[in-house]
Amino acid sequence: MSEYNIKIENVVASTKLAEEFDLIKIEAEFEGAEYNKQKFPGLVYRVTDPKAAFLVFTSGKVVCTGAKNVADVHIVIGNMAKKLNGIGMETIVDPEITVQNIVASADLHATLNLNAIAIGLGLENIEYEPEQFPGLVYRIADPKVVVLIFSSGKLVVTGGKSPQHCEQGVEVVRQQLDNMGLL
Repeated sequence: MSEYNIKIENVVASTKLAEEFDLIKIEAEFEGAEYNKQKFPGLVYRVTDPKAAFLVFTSGKVVCTGAKNVADVHIVIGNMAKKLNGIGMETIVDPEITVQNIVASADLHATLNLNAIAIGLGLENIEYEPEQFPGLVYRIADPKVVVLIFSSGKLVVTGGKSPQHCEQGVEVVRQQLDNMGLL
């Protein structure tokens, strides 16, 4: 699969770290944390190593975004829990972390004729309106991912729940384009 340079660009995951959080206290204690209830109901907090951002809610729920792999998600959420414990906020010991979405990019190293692909793939799972958006939107049922196909041969896969889903999505596109003689 590496021949297509599949690269995870973003992992979005969620978890519940506590029964509730005092966001005003977290904002006061965590340097760089931003909380403005009028603008958004959650606190925004960014970390750099590994790089990620958190949305923290009073419900105790946390959304982590911006990580480049699933392992980093587990690391930054663990670090976040330790930091919260460090300011006297008890967190759930082994929280269940759910990957909500993985966005990956790939390159088929070919110039693609999107009009031919749109006709070849059929209209039921694709959207292609070049006046609106330069890519073809292809919804795959298994794995359940959406692949944006560009004439440059570049792909963006979104909606995957695992890196394997993203890889399978690229493979489905590659096989179908190959079968139609468009690759």
